Amino acid sequence: MAFVGTTIISHILPVVCGFFAFVLIVSGSLEENRPKLGLGIALFIIACAFPYLILSVLV
Repeated sequence: MAFVGTTIISHILPVVCGFFAFVLIVSGSLEENRPKLGLGIALFIIACAFPYLILSVLV
């Protein structure tokens, strides 16, 4: 079952977080809403770094 967990962490969660980050970034920039834009940028950075941080511990 370790392969299922690593697949979810490395392939599924970053895509979902990246999608919502993209939506928040576009929405925040169009509405000129700084907190929403900042949340989208932070979520994008987390989506990029999360697999490397977690998988280095698991593998």
